[in-house]
Amino acid sequence: MSAVKGSTQYSLKVVPHRPARRFLIVLMLLLVVVVCIAGAYFAGYWQGTGTQSNALQQLERLRVELQDSQAESEQLRQQVANLSLASEVDQYASEEVRTEVMELRQQIASLETDISFYRGLMEPSESNSGLTIGDVNLVETSQAGRFSFKVVMQQLATNHQVLNGTLNVDVIGRSNGGVTRVPLYQLSDDIDSEDIKLRFKYFQNVEGELTLPEGFEAQKLELSAQAAGRDGGKVSKSYSWLVEDR
Repeated sequence: MSAVKGSTQYSLKVVPHRPARRFLIVLMLLLVVVVCIAGAYFAGYWQGTGTQSNALQQLERLRVELQDSQAESEQLRQQVANLSLASEVDQYASEEVRTEVMELRQQIASLETDISFYRGLMEPSESNSGLTIGDVNLVETSQAGRFSFKVVMQQLATNHQVLNGTLNVDVIGRSNGGVTRVPLYQLSDDIDSEDIKLRFKYFQNVEGELTLPEGFEAQKLELSAQAAGRDGGKVSKSYSWLVEDR
C-alpha cells in the first residue's frame, strides 16, 4: 500500500483479548473504594462515640456542680434568714427589756413618791405641818382643749383629826390680748362651787375634767386652801400649766 504524503503514520500492536482480567481489575478497585468508605465510616463512628462519651461525662460533671451550687446557695440563704431572724429577735428582746426597765423605773419612782407621801403624812417635820397642797396633775384628753385634772390635799400631822376647809382653784391665762382669771368651777362640770369643800383626815383628791374656752391660752394654776376653825391654817401655791401626755 502506498503511503499518503503529508499524513501521520501510527504503529499498530496486537494484544490478546482478556475480559476476565479487566473485570478483576474493576472489582479490585470497587473493593478498595468500599474498604476506604467503611474505614472512614468506622473511624468517624469511633471518634464520634468518644466525643459523645466525653460530652456526656462533662454534662454529668456540670450537673453535679450545679446541684452542689444550688445546695450551697440554699444553705447560704438559710444562714442569711437565720441571721436576720436572730437580729430581729435580739432587737425585739432588747426593746422589750428596755421597755420593762423603763416600766420598772416608773414603778419605783411611783412607789418612792407614795412612800414620801405617806411618810410626810405620818411623820411631818416641824416646819411642814397642817394643811398642805400635794401633787397637781394635768393630763390631755382625746378632745382638743379638754384636760383631766387632779389636786391632792394633805394634812401633815402627828395626831390626825378630821380637817374641814375650802379650796379655790383659778386658771390664769391670756384671752383677747389680756390676762384673764377663770375659776375652776366655770370650766368643769365636776366642780359645782368656787369654794371646793374639804373634809378629810389624811388626804383628799379633787379631780375631774375641764374645758378651756376657745381662744383662751392657759398659763398657770393658782390654788388657795383654808382650814376651818380659829387656828385653821391657810396655804397658797401657783403651778405652771404643764400638761402630761395620755
